[in-house]
Amino acid sequence: MAVEGVVAAMDPAGLKAIGAGIAVGLTGIASGIAEKDIGSAAIGAMAENEGLFGKGLILTVIPETIVIFGLVVALLIK
Repeated sequence: MAVEGVVAAMDPAGLKAIGAGIAVGLTGIASGIAEKDIGSAAIGAMAENEGLFGKGLILTVIPETIVIFGLVVALLIK
C-alpha cells in the first residue's frame, strides 16, 4: 500500500520538467568545460600566429551547438 502512494505522488509533468532541466543543465556544463579547453588552446595559438584567429573563433563556437541540442531535447520533452 505504501508503494501505491509513492507512485501516485509522481506527477508526469514534474518528471518531464526535471528531465528537461537535466538535459539543458548537463549540456551547458559540458559545453562550458569543452569551451574552456578549446578557448585556452585557441588563445595560445593566436599568441604565436595571429592568422589563426578565424579558426580559433570557429573552434570556440562549436561546443555551443551541444547546448542547442540540449535545448531541442528539452523542448521535445515538454
